[in-house]
Amino acid sequence: MKDLNALLAVAKEAADIGAKRMTTSAPGTVSTKGDRDYVTELDVRIQHEIRDHLARATPDIDFLGEEEGGGAIDESTDYVWVLDPIDGTSNFAHGIPLCATSLALVHRGEPIVGVIVAPFLNLHYHATRGGGAYCNDKPIHASKTTDLSRAIVSIGDYATGPGAAEKNPRRFAVTKALAENVERVRMFGAASLDLAWVAEGRTDACVILSNKPWDMAAGVLIARESSASISDINDSDYRFSSRSTFSSNFYIRATLVSLLNRTC
Repeated sequence: MKDLNALLAVAKEAADIGAKRMTTSAPGTVSTKGDRDYVTELDVRIQHEIRDHLARATPDIDFLGEEEGGGAIDESTDYVWVLDPIDGTSNFAHGIPLCATSLALVHRGEPIVGVIVAPFLNLHYHATRGGGAYCNDKPIHASKTTDLSRAIVSIGDYATGPGAAEKNPRRFAVTKALAENVERVRMFGAASLDLAWVAEGRTDACVILSNKPWDMAAGVLIARESSASISDINDSDYRFSSRSTFSSNFYIRATLVSLLNRTC
């Protein structure tokens, strides 16, 4: 196993490149990747700069980024850096501060180092496997909310692009079920923050009916290390091949799983 503390230092340096660019550079040209799915010039620039930094610091580790094609990883993949240069691109392009650079080191399907930096909110999250989760270098833990009616639950974005008309009824059903049972439902538009805020106890759970490694890898590790649960919504073990991502504190987890299974 590699030195996780040394790799965490590299990851922090790399994520800070993205954070600095977001606060000092304009989005630039906005291009269409698909139906209502966009990428800015700055997304691509940040990815290039972080990839180059990581290649210099860790030339023996592969790289996977969301932009310029993305890709997939599984349990057979060795060490690989996984990056979302700007998670919440639509938020960023519209001047909404809910966006972050999300970077993780994944080893054989398991994130082992994770960093999320939300520069407009001055929030810096990190975790290493077995080392706990932190925000601005202070330990964080999932909430202790026990009553579903007092829970704040965030949900992932509604689907766009091919198949959206078939996917969204399921999302609407989840939204309706949560709205009838929890204190409030929120949609932040950045999966890394959905997971980080469960880890920090700002929210009590999140339900994301999608699963891309660049969106989830860092947040999954940070949530796990904070004592939050991570699975798919069917209560199966979480993998990057899972169809959904569900995180919750352990006090309301069983009730939420039951509610989601009745809904979905």
